[in-house]
Amino acid sequence: MQQAGRNAQLLFFAALAVGASYYANRWIGLEGVPAIVWKGGGVGLLALWAATLARRRDGWMIATVLAFGAAGDVLLEAAGLTVAALAFLAGHLIAILLYLRHRERPLGIVAVVAIAVAGTAWLLPDARAEAPGVALYALGLGAMAGAAAVSRFPAIVPLGAALFVLSDLLIFARMGPLGGSELPGLLIWPTYFGGQALIAWGVVTRLRREAV
Repeated sequence: MQQAGRNAQLLFFAALAVGASYYANRWIGLEGVPAIVWKGGGVGLLALWAATLARRRDGWMIATVLAFGAAGDVLLEAAGLTVAALAFLAGHLIAILLYLRHRERPLGIVAVVAIAVAGTAWLLPDARAEAPGVALYALGLGAMAGAAAVSRFPAIVPLGAALFVLSDLLIFARMGPLGGSELPGLLIWPTYFGGQALIAWGVVTRLRREAV
C-alpha cells in the first residue's frame, strides 16, 4: 500500500516536471509529434495520476476532466482551436457536474461568474464573427470556475479554475487587443498548466482523504 502511494506521488511529480518543462519550448521551438506529446504529457500524466487514485465516481470524474484537458492540449496543435475547444468544453461540463455534487455555496454565483467570463470573452476578438463561438465556450469555462467557487473543495481548486480562465482569456485577447503583445505568450502556458495542477491536487487529495 505504501509502495502504491509512493508510485502515485512520483507520477504526480513527473506530471509537474513534464508540464513545467514544456514552457521552455517557447524558446526551444520543437515542432511536430515530439512537441505535441510533450505538450499533452503534463496534464495527461495528471489524468493518469488521478485515475490511479480513483476509488469512486468522483475520482473517475476528475480523472476524465483532466483527460479531456490533455486531449485539448494535443488537439490544439494537431487540429486547431475549434476542435480543441470542444474537448476542453467537454471537460468543463464534467467538472461542473463534479463541483455541483459538492456544492456548499449559493448556486447563483455560478451564473454570475459564467456571464462575466462570457461577456469579457465576447469583447476580445477583433473579428466579430468569432465572438459568438468564443463567448459560448467561455460560458462553459466561466460556469466551471463558478462551480469550483461554490464547491467545498479547498481554495486551491477555485484558484486553479481562475488561472484556467485567465489563460483562455489571454488566448482570446491575442485575437484582439493583445495581438501584438508578448504577454499572452509568456503567461498562457504557466497559468493554464498551473491551474490544472492546482485543480488536480485539490480535488484528488480531498477525495482521497475522505475515502480513508
